[in-house]
Amino acid sequence: MRILWRILGFLKPHKKLVLAAYVSLIGSSLLYLALPRLVGESIDQVLDQGDFSFLVYAGAAIVGLTLIRAVFAYFESYLREALSQLVAYGIRNAMYDHLQRMSFAYHDKQQTGQLMSRATADVENIRWFVSLAVVRMSYLIFLVGGVGTVMLLTNWALALVTMAFIPVLILRGAIIGRRLRVVWLRAQERTGELTTILQESLSGIKVVKAFDRQDHEGRKFSGKAGQLADEHLRVARIQASNMPMMTFLFTAVTGLVLWFGGREVIAGRLSPGELTQFILYLAMLQMPVRMIGFMINLASRAVSSGQRIFEILDADSPVKEKAGAVALDGIRGHVVLDHVSFRYDAASDVLIDISVEVQPGQVVALLGATGSGKSTIVHLLPRFYDVTGGRVLIDGMDVRDLTLQSLRNNVGIVQQDVFLFSATIRDNIAYGAINATDEQVEWAAKVSRMHDFIMGMPQGYQTWVGERGITLSGGQKQRVAIARTLLRDPRILILDDSTSSVDTRTEFQIRQALEELMKSRTTFVIAQRLSTVKNADLILVLENGRIAQRGTHEELLAQGGLYREIYELQLRPQEEASQAAAAGEAAS
Repeated sequence: MRILWRILGFLKPHKKLVLAAYVSLIGSSLLYLALPRLVGESIDQVLDQGDFSFLVYAGAAIVGLTLIRAVFAYFESYLREALSQLVAYGIRNAMYDHLQRMSFAYHDKQQTGQLMSRATADVENIRWFVSLAVVRMSYLIFLVGGVGTVMLLTNWALALVTMAFIPVLILRGAIIGRRLRVVWLRAQERTGELTTILQESLSGIKVVKAFDRQDHEGRKFSGKAGQLADEHLRVARIQASNMPMMTFLFTAVTGLVLWFGGREVIAGRLSPGELTQFILYLAMLQMPVRMIGFMINLASRAVSSGQRIFEILDADSPVKEKAGAVALDGIRGHVVLDHVSFRYDAASDVLIDISVEVQPGQVVALLGATGSGKSTIVHLLPRFYDVTGGRVLIDGMDVRDLTLQSLRNNVGIVQQDVFLFSATIRDNIAYGAINATDEQVEWAAKVSRMHDFIMGMPQGYQTWVGERGITLSGGQKQRVAIARTLLRDPRILILDDSTSSVDTRTEFQIRQALEELMKSRTTFVIAQRLSTVKNADLILVLENGRIAQRGTHEELLAQGGLYREIYELQLRPQEEASQAAAAGEAAS
């Protein structure tokens, strides 16, 4: 029930619509309840007085009441659907906003397909519940209560016979509801898993085809689809077992009413018209009775979906903006990592006692093997994660004391895995600065050496790049990402392997353009190219989460150790290859 109450909480902002829906419902119900009474009174009037003209007036009244009821029913149906759509809208927005505010640590553990399933299929299940159960269930309860009241006032004994089966159906409904909730929860989990498989296989379709794994992916998808079908069949079996019992009870009660009511008519304690009323009211109860199973199914499905949705809404982000956080304005770019340690969940430390001071405008190169902690360090600066020990300071202020928006506005990062949206090149460059002018966008593109290429395309900056920038090469996407970061004009710049996807000549062009900009920015570069490393003011060599060496290129070469090993195995061969390529171009 707690989950259902939370779902109903999304109706609070729409109290007026809820009130209007219930007014329409009550009006429709009262008019519906009046019809059998009118028919019964008409029959008794004709039988008692023999005046058949009364049937004309009764028929006209029935038609009139039905037309008025149709108006109420229209508004009730429309408002029901409107409320369900508004609830779905509110839940989807709440989920999306919450997911956008969750930290990297949360998303590291989530499956995209599961999140997509909850935002679509689970929300739709709740929408159906609100539309067909919340208001409609109140209508059915009101109808049953109204019928029971009229029956009791007419003949209490026959009313008890008529209504005796309802408690049995309610008890059985509660039992079936508990069983359905468990099965529906499993079904929704299978739906999420199926969505995950579909999302991964389509996103990685090139890999699937390159390794000829279409059959494998097909079997994986088919297996999970089969599991989902099995869960739905379990639901069908539970529902199917309920319907025959409901039909039997209803038929049995109809027979009892005819038998008992007929005896009452013969005894003179009940008029023929009143017996007709009872039969019509019993027929009126048939729809609510048959709807009980459907409502239980909707409620069980909504509870299962609500449980999955509230798992997201109740999730707490490890990175939160504290009350009273201050804005980071007009910074110089002085960065200090003070005895910083970090671990992912309960895993061993990824960073251990990292201490380094970076002056404004300095360029810091981070080197080390995969998993040594290079990317983790730069992810701590904009608070994608929070340190588990020590402090990260910018201009003397702990980043945990700053507003996230002002912090991230001052820290620009070019990710190693460049993500471009399905939009125009201009929109992708201006993604972080939506009010940027065309001149500013072109300036950023020129600095990243992308302008000439863009102008050579048929639609220039309005060229559509496709999903994830599929129409651009790796180097072109890299330069669009650099332009996107530069347009924000951050005081701290992070280049996460930012030129690893371009050739030597293009890298040289980009580096030339960036050198002037780096003079006024504190820059962290995760790079494997000697051209970038040699020009750094400070090189940090990481090994197993610790700073193994620090200094300039010349200082570290003189020291020997891990840096010299990286230089001999990786950097020096690159330098020789670059020199050979340059000599070849000069000769040609």
